[in-house]
Amino acid sequence: MTTPTLSRGAAMAALLSLAIGSFGIGMTEFVMMGLLPQIAQDLLPELWAASQEEAIARAGILISLYALGVVIGAPTISALVARYPRHWVILGLAIALTVFNFLAVIAPTFGAVAGARLLAGLPHGAYFGMGALIAADIMGPGKRTQGIAFVLTGLTIANVVGVPAGTFLGQQLGWRLTFVVVAAVFALCAVMLAIFAPKHDGDSSRTFREELKVFRIGQVWLTLAVGAIGFGGFFAVYSYIAPVVTEVAGSPEWVVPIVLVLMGLGMTVGNPLGGRLGDIDLRRAMFTGFGILILSLVLLAFSAHIIWLLAACVFAVGLGSSMTSPLIQTRLMDVAADNQSIGAALNHSSLNVGNSLGAFLGGAVIAAGWGYIAPAWVGVALACAGVAIAYVSYAVEARGRRTVSV
Repeated sequence: MTTPTLSRGAAMAALLSLAIGSFGIGMTEFVMMGLLPQIAQDLLPELWAASQEEAIARAGILISLYALGVVIGAPTISALVARYPRHWVILGLAIALTVFNFLAVIAPTFGAVAGARLLAGLPHGAYFGMGALIAADIMGPGKRTQGIAFVLTGLTIANVVGVPAGTFLGQQLGWRLTFVVVAAVFALCAVMLAIFAPKHDGDSSRTFREELKVFRIGQVWLTLAVGAIGFGGFFAVYSYIAPVVTEVAGSPEWVVPIVLVLMGLGMTVGNPLGGRLGDIDLRRAMFTGFGILILSLVLLAFSAHIIWLLAACVFAVGLGSSMTSPLIQTRLMDVAADNQSIGAALNHSSLNVGNSLGAFLGGAVIAAGWGYIAPAWVGVALACAGVAIAYVSYAVEARGRRTVSV
């Protein structure tokens, strides 16, 4: 059952509430990249004293663990709660995000922080999946991708405001204070969702077993692979952008938040652009987004030693990657057929497999001594692989349509 028809004001309030949650998710997920040196120095002092590169690479595990939490939580939580009223589910997820992110503030050791990051990732995908369904219902047919993009706007604004501000705050006053702010954002989200989330009766027919049938659909697996591998190209670079700015470009530490702002601005431009183009031609928009991402990563690899060129490339990386996110989300909802709840959430499982894969491979080439530029080439390879898989997905779909017509 869909949500009831809302007035324009009520619809905007509901979408804004969802976007605040996505702002918090964007902040908790991406602020870790800019704070890796501070976290490594604080929680891994002996390794930091021996080798800063190895300490930063080890701290990168926190990024991978959060992504692992998303991968585990998105399908399992979404399948378990698919039958329940969406407004209660989204509120419960916002409360869980509040509690789990606060655990990082009080966790005393690296291992405890690692556990907190794993827990914080669990509600991530289910929140975005449920939020996408609510937004699609609010906006109605013909504007689904724009509704999804609006919710994801919080994620992109986080990269303009929240992540740079959180990075600066963490650098100046300690990284734990940044996560106090993150928990406060989620608390605000929970309050607003309690007030504005549109009522929904739920669907008792959507059992855990029924939802898991989505994994029998070949196109779902292909689309998940597009996100998991293709989007890994973005995270291979983004995860280690702080040392690229300071060690490759030779800029002071205070420049890192500025570069992160530019990344966020690119994402802020790319997200609604992808939503609008996706409602016109989803396939063409997806290939365009990946094309921009690949070109910008190549240019970054050649120009990262010049800070203004690095900044321009970072903006383009943000734009290209952010274009693809709502497109992959809509594609998954289309190919998931009746399994909308888990289908919508699986997008964030795939993107966070990309997060984990990109962070791992980027850290591996750095730890191998290939330098801080090497992750950019890892990113190019992953993004190109994503394009190839997307091409296969659409080719298989077109062949299926021809077979049916015959």
